[in-house]
Amino acid sequence: MKNERSVRLGILGCSDIARRRTLPAALKLPELTVTAVASRSQDNARAFAAEFGGEAVAGYEALLESPDVDAVYVSLPTGLHHDWIVRALHAGKHVLAEKPLTARYPDTVTAVDLANSRGLTLMENLTFTQHSLHDAVRKLLAEGDIGELRSMTSEFGFPPLSPDNVRYRADLAGGSLLDAGVYPLAATSMFLGPDLDVVGATLRMGTEAEVDVAGDVLLCAPDGRTAHVSFGFEHAYRCAYTLWGSEGRIVVDRAFTPPPDFVPRVRLERAEGVREIVLPADDQFAGTLAAFARAVNGGGSATHGAEVVARARLVSQVRSRARLLGDGRSGGAGGR
Repeated sequence: MKNERSVRLGILGCSDIARRRTLPAALKLPELTVTAVASRSQDNARAFAAEFGGEAVAGYEALLESPDVDAVYVSLPTGLHHDWIVRALHAGKHVLAEKPLTARYPDTVTAVDLANSRGLTLMENLTFTQHSLHDAVRKLLAEGDIGELRSMTSEFGFPPLSPDNVRYRADLAGGSLLDAGVYPLAATSMFLGPDLDVVGATLRMGTEAEVDVAGDVLLCAPDGRTAHVSFGFEHAYRCAYTLWGSEGRIVVDRAFTPPPDFVPRVRLERAEGVREIVLPADDQFAGTLAAFARAVNGGGSATHGAEVVARARLVSQVRSRARLLGDGRSGGAGGR
């Protein structure tokens, strides 16, 4: 049963990730109640409302004006995030927005500052950061199981998508950097700190779409430790990171998108042998939603602004420093 402090949640956008992962997790939580759903298509809104609860509302503005909504989940294409986040905050609504929070670093700063000034919660739905798996990895590091951390690698890639997928839409801020690259970049920040510098980067442009479809980045922390991340839409599936230390390595597979019933395994490699550590399953979407509800109800920070801004700065730096590779239209070097 939903309790009296349940946050009344409105849904802006009926995306695939909302349907598959976010809203099924919301149904598990007494801290949240879906009260309204808005979509470009009223039929989509009705279908979502029938499945997850709430009223199908005619238009995004009408949802923001509803007195029955305390907070909104922005599940729109990336290029639309900033506009609707700002509108929601001005309407006095707390906001949970799909990753990345916005498509541009200055827009992220503006949104975070606005949330802070109005005393509202603003969170980015980068759910893997809430999975207990990564706390277990931090504990191994803190206990010196691989000695001193020297460097890190991380990858997130998957095969090409349907040509009409929104990730190939330049006008809606598609591309692999904003969609897939934010995961390994965020993981690197988790373990090497937020003040990373982009030493070098490449972005490969698509032949059929005006967006980047793959990329690689070399990063350096202020203390000299390094990281290499790879991402894209042209790969066999991989979703992992490796921490390499003075005395061993920690290898984590299915690092970013494990389903709620997935049992994580961490591989600890040392000179004397390899040990596999089995960890409990965890629902990172439910964890993120619960953290959001606590913050809305005054039990958490108003925003995770510093982390979000640091990630946006890093993504912007990758974009500005990357060498573009492609079919010649982008002006980049190289070819396919």
